[in-house]
Amino acid sequence: MSALKPAGMLTIGSSDLEYRMIGPAPADGPTIVLLHEGLGSAALWGEFPDRLQQATGAGVFVYSRAGYGASSPVTLPRPLEYMHVEALEVLPRLLDAIGFRRGLLVGHSDGGSIATIYAGGIQDHRIRGISLIAPHFVVEDISVQSIAEIKKSYEEGDLKPKLARWHGDVDNAFYGWNGAWLDPAFRTWDISDFLAYVRVPVQIVQGADDHYGTMKQIEIAEAECYCPVDVEIIAGAAHSPHREAADATLKAVTEFANRLLHLHGEGTLRAA
Repeated sequence: MSALKPAGMLTIGSSDLEYRMIGPAPADGPTIVLLHEGLGSAALWGEFPDRLQQATGAGVFVYSRAGYGASSPVTLPRPLEYMHVEALEVLPRLLDAIGFRRGLLVGHSDGGSIATIYAGGIQDHRIRGISLIAPHFVVEDISVQSIAEIKKSYEEGDLKPKLARWHGDVDNAFYGWNGAWLDPAFRTWDISDFLAYVRVPVQIVQGADDHYGTMKQIEIAEAECYCPVDVEIIAGAAHSPHREAADATLKAVTEFANRLLHLHGEGTLRAA
């Protein structure tokens, strides 16, 4: 493939996906791929990708999934297995398209769930580890309650105009995520089986005050995983530790990334 530009669009299947590539290209060193949350986008990571690149020396690739940011919209309603589709059908093609050779997946919320399904379902030898920020492995009551409340804020409050800054089709982004999670059939969604097939180290970064998930998610990972599970509880953070406690979260993810990538002698990585 041709060299990746610092930013642009990738065509994966029928969708055009916006992306940023920060630092060394995948052909030149390890790459950390960021997978955003259910209402996120490439831009909504804020300064985190740039700071992570500076702290590790690795390349950082960040993109918006279809339905988010400037990427192509999706047909609604999304299928309830939309995270499985992203992990098992879209992500493998995207990694191949960017020339991914080795590195880590770092996923937030939905992105963490997608990273888990990928690592457990694909068995990709290029993946050295996965860092999961506020991931979901099962659906909890607190998750459904918070997602129902955010729907009211979107339709009656000021959330819609705030999100519209980050998404070309904000209704497509919001209802694609919210509609799936509030579907009664989604209560049986459970990806914990994938954890037993993950063959690389796992990090879970959890905000101490997360209102979308409890410590039950961590307990499931520790019970199901045969691989090492490192847990970082971030004080003063809720569901988005990389924004709410940016320095502590960056330090945790950087230390995890540097330790794993140093094991393979991949590139000149930096201390946090």
